[in-house]
Amino acid sequence: MTATDRSIELITAAAQAAADRLAHDIIAYDVSDVLSITDAFLLASAPNDRQVKSIAEEVEERLNKELGAKPVRREGDRDARWILLDYVDIVVHVQHSEERVFYALERLWKDCPEITLPEDAVKTRGKAAEHAQLHGGTEDGELS
Repeated sequence: MTATDRSIELITAAAQAAADRLAHDIIAYDVSDVLSITDAFLLASAPNDRQVKSIAEEVEERLNKELGAKPVRREGDRDARWILLDYVDIVVHVQHSEERVFYALERLWKDCPEITLPEDAVKTRGKAAEHAQLHGGTEDGELS
């Protein structure tokens, strides 16, 4: 199996929304061959809780407005360290940069095919490390 056209459409819109809110390291995986519960995962991160929340809200608003999609489940709002938006066809993970490094979801899904994303989303790769360098920390949020 491969991700459906609808899943790709949702992932693409979600990735663009995340990029528009300055998310870091946006990447998507087609997990349809290994999971029966969803077709694709989108991962994005941000250096602070407020931005994590802002990215998740923009993704949710954009998917609803442009594609009529609403999440069936939303988790992690209270702490805004890792917000999960479950659209059944896709799952969007917006993580604080520290959680992103700690949980390393990319390692879990590295054998799954990457989904091609809009150029704005691709340009976010490496932004977490760049941000950490500029602000005197390391990629995992620790001070050097």
